[in-house]
Amino acid sequence: MAQTQYTEDNIRSLDWKEHIRMRPGMYIGKLGDGSSADDGIYILLKEVIDNCIDEFVMGAGKTIEISIPGDKVIVRDYGRGIPLGKVVDVVSKMNTGGKYDTRAFKKSVGLNGVGTKAVNALSSYFRVESTRDGKSKSADFETGNLVSEEFLEETSRRRGTKVIFTPDESIFKKYKYRNEYVERMLRNYVYLNPGLTILFNGEKFYSENGLKDLLEDNNSAEDMLYPIIHLKGEDIEVAITHSKTQYSEEYHSFVNGQHTTQGGTHQAAFREALVKTIRDFYGKNYDASDVRKSIISAISIKVMEPVFESQTKTKLGSTDMGGDLPTVRTYINDFIGKQLDNYLHKNPDTAEKIQRKIMMAEKERKELSGIRKLARERAKKASLHNKKLRDCRIHLDDMKSDRRLESTLFITEGDSASGSITKSRDVNTQAVFSLRGKPLNSYGMSKKIVYENEEFNLLQAALNIEESMEDLRYNNIVIATDADVDGMHIRLLLITFFLQFFPELIKENHLYILQTPLFRVRNKKETIYCYSEEEKREAVTKLSGKPEITRFKGLGEISPDEFKHFIGDDIRLEPVMLDKALSIEELLQFYMGKNTPDRQEFIINNLKVEVDLVDQE
Repeated sequence: MAQTQYTEDNIRSLDWKEHIRMRPGMYIGKLGDGSSADDGIYILLKEVIDNCIDEFVMGAGKTIEISIPGDKVIVRDYGRGIPLGKVVDVVSKMNTGGKYDTRAFKKSVGLNGVGTKAVNALSSYFRVESTRDGKSKSADFETGNLVSEEFLEETSRRRGTKVIFTPDESIFKKYKYRNEYVERMLRNYVYLNPGLTILFNGEKFYSENGLKDLLEDNNSAEDMLYPIIHLKGEDIEVAITHSKTQYSEEYHSFVNGQHTTQGGTHQAAFREALVKTIRDFYGKNYDASDVRKSIISAISIKVMEPVFESQTKTKLGSTDMGGDLPTVRTYINDFIGKQLDNYLHKNPDTAEKIQRKIMMAEKERKELSGIRKLARERAKKASLHNKKLRDCRIHLDDMKSDRRLESTLFITEGDSASGSITKSRDVNTQAVFSLRGKPLNSYGMSKKIVYENEEFNLLQAALNIEESMEDLRYNNIVIATDADVDGMHIRLLLITFFLQFFPELIKENHLYILQTPLFRVRNKKETIYCYSEEEKREAVTKLSGKPEITRFKGLGEISPDEFKHFIGDDIRLEPVMLDKALSIEELLQFYMGKNTPDRQEFIINNLKVEVDLVDQE
């Protein structure tokens, strides 16, 4: 066997933009097309906005303007503006920025000087404009390469920085910004920065009460057990309530304005401090799970030079607050221990409701203890001896890295569908869970049913979410059912299950519907897969003549070779989102409760008659 030559010619150095473009995941996590909230195009937007937020935090500029016309993003702040002599360097020279100097940015979001460089390198077009002291400097780039720059001695523009970029479609294939995800990001920014105004496509985002507004906007007043406890300190803010109906814990955690969706040292310290304070206040050694059951909370802290576990900054790794402050754990424990204790003493009605909630949780836990033990044993045995779950190879340890963003569980119905997906999937990151028939309608049932029903018990075990959402095994949960009446019904039953017992999976954008093609249109030279009647008509026109048209009636009819296209790079996912106008209880009651005239009228008004044109020549 001939040996490969290894010489100086095999050694090469990549410049900053080549490395970013070759390994984008190192800088922005997964790529995606915009169907997921953690797709790369939103990270690009966030990196630019973070710089604007840092200006606001430093007292420069109270308004940020954002617009996304089509595939282009425009972000304008009214801060101090980038020093004109460094405009090009700041967006194109690695490890260059003002945030290394803590005198200028004491508690900043971005610290490593990478953010805007990644945006620049991963954009087909990137422009930066800085205005200060009546002068302006602008520079234009294409895929990170400087193509032009301009300096103006005199300008009437207001001071600040403007960034325009178009994500590179060769990297972010067929991407589309979803306003729902952008708006959620912007709401978090204003919750964390009271007094800041963000204008997005003409809509105003503003908050006066910080994290209290966050909980109020995301939960109905009817579902909250007691008025929100809102505590603020110099470098910490906390909002706490309990849900009347939700079973599991829900946390919104932030560091220096960054949404740490994977938690970290601050969230762990908060959970610990909450339990300790409650135990001390009531003088009872309550089980930690009983104290935290149904909690809905948010915590935000500010840390000097925070250390995150990845460039996407979704998990805090810092153990120290910085400066002369104590550790994160000690700081949060001291704050919660004092402030929450004071609040409970001053608000006995709330304290009484919390204690009653804990006692109810304790009673339910004890009643379920035997059932849970048997359910765990059944799940363990099932995972060894049946084929319901075909897991992926990514190890749980990898969940701590950005690779967890790629982890996906497809929930299928029937052997043929699960078989096609299993043969087509990426075994490293994609797992398959096979349902046996239609799931139970779980609306109005207690958590007991999750352990007694084999399908629900095994699904819960597969997702690893019994104790906490922090242990979620897969980042993306994809319902993959046929696009017929039965398939739609299964989707609805599964969504009901998640809303009833694990609503944060939907609130945190983990649940999706797999879109698969309805038609295949082909001639001898080309094959086009179509997801709608309109796409089919366009394909027939494009291929001309009389192309062969196939109507897929179920996932099992799609061969594994074809399925690779639909769950690979070109996967189409439809996110399951909650309508903020309705509470979860109202939503479930309307769709899954007893039949009512209102629902009958809704069905009649929204009935769609599909005309099947497959056999028409």
